[in-house]
Amino acid sequence: METVIEIIAQVVLVLSSLFLILTILMHKGSGGGLSDMFGGGLTSSAGSSGVAMRNLNRITVVTAIIWFISVVVLGLLPRIFS
Repeated sequence: METVIEIIAQVVLVLSSLFLILTILMHKGSGGGLSDMFGGGLTSSAGSSGVAMRNLNRITVVTAIIWFISVVVLGLLPRIFS
């Protein structure tokens, strides 16, 4: 039973990690820093609407929570099943 839960948690961790990276990279730069260095300042006027950014923020937060829970589950599994 432990290995099934561990495999599921690892798959969730990998998928949520990749999706979290993707959603963070989709955010509009807020000026300065690395986002302007790579052209973020040029596209700031053509950015997405406020509703789209709020939805992207919500998706990012939910993905981060799922990532955090999977990390905690993977950390607690050896203590639970030993």
